[in-house]
Amino acid sequence: MAPAKLTVDPAVDLEGTRLFFAQTPGCEHIRVRKRGDLIILESGPKDDPMAHARLRRVTSQWWTLEMGITGKWEPTPFRAPRRELLQMLVDQFPWVLAEIA
Repeated sequence: MAPAKLTVDPAVDLEGTRLFFAQTPGCEHIRVRKRGDLIILESGPKDDPMAHARLRRVTSQWWTLEMGITGKWEPTPFRAPRRELLQMLVDQFPWVLAEIA
């Protein structure tokens, strides 16, 4: 029997990520959505969103960070709790989250 696949908890993970960006100056434009084990960070028009980065749940507490800088998703070496990855993304890679004019 295969182990159950981890998913994003809408009440905890998704809402916690929304709240993080709503309270982070300069990141109010970031929207979040879930897809299976991913939290996708995007902005722009809802009918043509620009995906900036995504977090992939790998255990119940640990996530990995992926960025779409080259036009395709690239894994990074970063693995940490969700909140730590979000703060690192804002502090160390702010250009990834920059609002597209």
